[in-house]
Amino acid sequence: MATIHRYVVVPAIPEKLQPVQELAYNIWSLWNYEAVNLFNRLDPDLWEQTNHNPVQLLNLVGQDKLKAAVEDDGFLSHLSRVLLNYRDYMQRSTWFGLHHPQSKASIAYFSAECGLHECLPIYSGGLGVLSGDHLKSASELGLPLVGVGLLYRQGYFHQRLNTDAWQQELNPENDFFSMPISPVQGADGRPLTIIIDYPQAPVHAAIWKVRVGRVSLYLLDTNLPVNRPEDREITGQLYGGDQEMRLRQEILLGIGGIRALTAMNITPTVCHMNEGHSAFLALERCRELMEREKISFREAREAVAAGNVFTTHTPVPAGNDFFPPELMEKYLSNYYPKLNLTREEFLALGRVNPADAQEYFGMTVLALAMAWHANGVSRLHGQVSRLIWQRIWPDVPAPEIPIGWITNGVHTQSWLCEGFARLYQEYLGTKWSESPTDHSVWNRTDRIPDSELWRTHERRKERLIFFVRQRLRAQLARQGAVTLDIHRVDEILDSRSLLIGFARRFATYKRATLLMRNPERLLRLLNHTEQPVQFLFAGKAHPRDDGGKRFIQEIVRFCQREEARTRMVFLEDYDINIARHMTQGVDVWLNTPRRPMEASGTSGMKAAINGVLNLSVLDGWWCEGYNEENGWAIGNGDTYPNDEYQDEMESRKLFDLLEKEIIPAYYNRGIDHLPRQWIKRMKNSIRSICPVFNTNRMVQQYTEKFYLPADQLFGHLVEGRAAAATALSQWKQRLRQQWRQVRVRSVEVQNPGVVKAGQNVNIFAIVELGDIPSEHVRVELYHGSLGAAGEIQEPRAHAMVLGTALESGVYQYVGEINAISCGQQGFAVRVLPNHPEIDLRLEPGWICWG
Repeated sequence: MATIHRYVVVPAIPEKLQPVQELAYNIWSLWNYEAVNLFNRLDPDLWEQTNHNPVQLLNLVGQDKLKAAVEDDGFLSHLSRVLLNYRDYMQRSTWFGLHHPQSKASIAYFSAECGLHECLPIYSGGLGVLSGDHLKSASELGLPLVGVGLLYRQGYFHQRLNTDAWQQELNPENDFFSMPISPVQGADGRPLTIIIDYPQAPVHAAIWKVRVGRVSLYLLDTNLPVNRPEDREITGQLYGGDQEMRLRQEILLGIGGIRALTAMNITPTVCHMNEGHSAFLALERCRELMEREKISFREAREAVAAGNVFTTHTPVPAGNDFFPPELMEKYLSNYYPKLNLTREEFLALGRVNPADAQEYFGMTVLALAMAWHANGVSRLHGQVSRLIWQRIWPDVPAPEIPIGWITNGVHTQSWLCEGFARLYQEYLGTKWSESPTDHSVWNRTDRIPDSELWRTHERRKERLIFFVRQRLRAQLARQGAVTLDIHRVDEILDSRSLLIGFARRFATYKRATLLMRNPERLLRLLNHTEQPVQFLFAGKAHPRDDGGKRFIQEIVRFCQREEARTRMVFLEDYDINIARHMTQGVDVWLNTPRRPMEASGTSGMKAAINGVLNLSVLDGWWCEGYNEENGWAIGNGDTYPNDEYQDEMESRKLFDLLEKEIIPAYYNRGIDHLPRQWIKRMKNSIRSICPVFNTNRMVQQYTEKFYLPADQLFGHLVEGRAAAATALSQWKQRLRQQWRQVRVRSVEVQNPGVVKAGQNVNIFAIVELGDIPSEHVRVELYHGSLGAAGEIQEPRAHAMVLGTALESGVYQYVGEINAISCGQQGFAVRVLPNHPEIDLRLEPGWICWG
């Protein structure tokens, strides 16, 4: 076969339009409406055909259109405004610069998928979209942050439904040279690559860059001629292939990601693992630190773990990656010697029980072991995560497992429709976009006239219905529908009728078919002559999830029934574009997960910023967002004896809410035809949800709760050839050897039995420490009200005071509890390690109870 010589052709952009190309290569232009309208103005049809891809638009737009734009003073004026806005955005002062001007932090955010925009299809769902919104808010806040991910040649699959309504998957190739990304070049001007050792052969990976406002996202790509065909497939598909392919991808993301940053002279002080896929980065950070500072793995681990942040997103153990020991050995047997670890020492890092040689290697376990800072993505999910992983800390009460929570958010400007943006600009002022976390701004929501709010919402709803009909025509044409059926699409959906949206990943626990449990009752709602209800569905099932595919099939078949056809629709190939239209245009956003399996959920937040009301089970973020006046809750967060009973009860509650509250509220109109009570609830939703559930607030919390403390601790531990990390490691090693000497010999209560409220309970404990200095432990009272089973509920802990030394290594400690709460109370005495200089994270096996 002939040798193929490669070259790249770029569009011939007239000089006056050169800034358009600069804008096209920064994702900022895709969340700025003025910039979006500028691209649309060049060629509206082509803008839609390219899925709103500005680079592909410029590659394909005719020279006649470019010439016309050069001669159009209105277009040039529009370009000038956008460019001025862009320059101002890139140069203006930021939250991080104002609040943390002395910080030298360097943050790297790792995620297996990143959903920045529909024109960059390297995401599958909520995890990826959250990653994209995280980067956008990091840009707006001015964080010193870079993103790291993989550049998938086929991305995630496109969904097509066959005539039997069964999901089929298509995997078209991404053309990287027609996307808003560019190859990273080395000092020699050639594309920069890195090498990762796999057992079969070294794998080369190119590095691509995506500009996201002020921050950059770096993506690794193994589709290079130098690699073997099977190695080029490592970045073939997102979540494609088998378990072995998943491991190969995660090695590339974690180990390769750190090497890519090193190749670009970026040395992060903090690494954020968004889910466990990238957990190998912790090991590569250790290897680099060991090599640079000539220290042991144990010493390097202390510094690296202090500088790592881990966010878990799944509320079920099965949602975490586990690999068999044989597979780990196949791919990493040449790696763990570089850490000076034996096979068993290495595998123990990913095991709940390090001594169990048969246990699989868990990526979440590794991440928890190698990150001092860990969190779930809502308050409830933090609780669930602590219960799931309590077995790593078997002697620690669940509330004290070191996994906190930071509730997810959404990037406001990316998901807000243009009409509402203009409405907010006029009545709330400019700060809603610059400071979306400012409650005082959103408290002005009542200034918006009811009539304007409702008209803006109705226009967006009409646009959604127009969009749905366009997509349905194309969908039916692909399926070979007859012309009559395609023409009947104009009968589908009515802008005057209540429209409820449901769109998300079709995992079975999300219960998309909860409405179908009572089809007769559903049909009555759809076909009510005076107060009809409409439903719009969208979502993909994982290619190997037949249960999810059956849910889609059941819904589509119901939609095809003649009595449901015009009021119930399923849109195929759910993506960011469909999500944007739906969350901006429906009246109600429906969410029906089986509690507590929704880690957070963000689609309802996107809906709320557009005035759409949430109707959801009290799970994930809605437990924190719902206040009884800003939407509706299905149930009261109850627990049920089994799934079938839960589904039946919550299906009934859903129908009751619709029939008795939601439908009457929507159709209750005054003489001005406005649903005043509904609009009041819309304003309550905007006022209460917008300032809280956005990624600016979320990233600020990550910064102040995790990033800055991690940066300071990492810096302290690595300075002076990692002297503090070495000292800490040696301190832990000594303490670990001596810990078996620790024992609470006795506990005495001065005034036992019945205590009057307000009195103090005085407690004396005699503690044996052996050879451990007293300043290296913390003796605590752990106390609170007792539950029916005798466990301490909502516990509190505070330190006891060191009293006298009774004999060598034996001390008396004194403490008191103020008896504030009445009823049966309880306490326990415990001993924890206490480093004189560093606030340690609680580690497994290091707690002694009296």
